[in-house]
Amino acid sequence: AISGFHATQSPMMARCLKNERLARPVFYGAMVAEGIVALIWAAAAISFTGGYPELAGYMKSHEGAGALVTDISVSWLGAVGGFLALLGVIAAPITTGDTALRSARLIAADMLGIGQSRLVKRLLVSLPVFAAAFGLMLIDFNVLWRYFAWTNQTLAAFTLWACTVYLARHGKLYVITLVPALFMTFVVVSYILVAPSPEGFGLDMSVSVAAAAAVDLLCAGFFVRYEVLRRRGALIHDVAY
Repeated sequence: AISGFHATQSPMMARCLKNERLARPVFYGAMVAEGIVALIWAAAAISFTGGYPELAGYMKSHEGAGALVTDISVSWLGAVGGFLALLGVIAAPITTGDTALRSARLIAADMLGIGQSRLVKRLLVSLPVFAAAFGLMLIDFNVLWRYFAWTNQTLAAFTLWACTVYLARHGKLYVITLVPALFMTFVVVSYILVAPSPEGFGLDMSVSVAAAAAVDLLCAGFFVRYEVLRRRGALIHDVAY
């Protein structure tokens, strides 16, 4: 799974690292740990309901994943274990919201050049961020959740492209992020075009796929042009030196 949301945590996590070398164990370790947690819950959901068709039927007849988490926790772990499991599930979105708003504040502050050492300046940036978040919560949650899923992957696509340029600029093996960037770009563009209204544009599947392929080629073309210009600049610099 590729998560753009977790990519947005970089500005905050970077401030918590004493040394840049800690970035790999922190970020990679967190990714692996969360992947393990996700696999555990996925296996539990399939085992509890009896299979994929049964899981789909359960989700349709109940109020989302929260009901499934409650049933699994209480029936398997009892009252005490269920309480601890539910507490963890509740704590996760609360801390997620905290880190999301905090990251949004830090990103906005960096873009606007507003220092965050004084409380009044932190409030100056926080209030508009909280106002925007409150406005989003007025939207129907089902629609909002699907937009979150799409923007999450869209952020991942932008992050992969940024990583690709970074690796190319430093002479590293950029293909390891270029291929996922192309794939994710194709997915997010084709999805928003084919998704029904009010979520997307509701276009025909063939048209959406063709448009996504065109966007992919355009992005690839921009990157190839950048790489050619970069190498020419490097060669000119070497000759001049």
